[in-house]
Amino acid sequence: MKLLRVGAPGEERPAVRTDDGRLLDLSSVASDIDGAFLAGGGVGRARAAVAGGELPELETEGLRVGAPVARPGKVVCVGLNYRDHAAETGAQIPLRPVVFMKDPGTVVGPYDEVLIHAGPAAARTVIAGYAVSHDVSAREFQLEYSPQWDLGKSCETFNPLGPWLVTADEVGDPQNLGLHLSVNGVKRQGGHTSDTIFPVDRIVSYLSQYMVLEPGDVINTGTPAGVALGLPGTPFLRAGDRVELSVDGLGSQRQTFCQA
Repeated sequence: MKLLRVGAPGEERPAVRTDDGRLLDLSSVASDIDGAFLAGGGVGRARAAVAGGELPELETEGLRVGAPVARPGKVVCVGLNYRDHAAETGAQIPLRPVVFMKDPGTVVGPYDEVLIHAGPAAARTVIAGYAVSHDVSAREFQLEYSPQWDLGKSCETFNPLGPWLVTADEVGDPQNLGLHLSVNGVKRQGGHTSDTIFPVDRIVSYLSQYMVLEPGDVINTGTPAGVALGLPGTPFLRAGDRVELSVDGLGSQRQTFCQA
């Protein structure tokens, strides 16, 4: 069965293309072809609806074809996985899969234009607010298992966020905030956002050249000195450790690390 989504960008409707080339409207069976549809028996329902002859036919003339899956949660890619491609780039055959991620906003229809985006002229004005964000890392995954950082950064629960979003007007200057972190009551990090190399407006402008930033997107803007990787003995976090962190004016967090 060939599932697809048709219609203008942002207005796609789910459909089925039959073996004889007809296009059938799936809107009565599902609101969209997305994760909920795929995980909730949507394919079986669509198959039954097609077999029962209960779906109306769509006119195909001039109808745009969108991406077949609506806004995937993530796009995971494997690089250098073809021997001839590795050879043409002069790269060695990797010992483990080379993994990288693409933003879900990169997914468009198969016949859509591919756009080159420029950064916003007034980046600070598009920032809704600021929050405490804990960027947890599995350094073994990040540095030893793969040349890509994604694997060490994307494990489940590795980004506690909150407790709240403080609106930009209340924060004032985001480059004037103190940062604090302790492990089991011992101070590990004490920094200040004035020490960042790139301020938040520069980061927003820079990133928007390479990806679409949408309302609700979160950007972690860095961490000060004091991480385990840079300390004598590399005292990495273990099960049972308690981490407390805060940013002046943005609130505080507390997590206990547990064995999965």
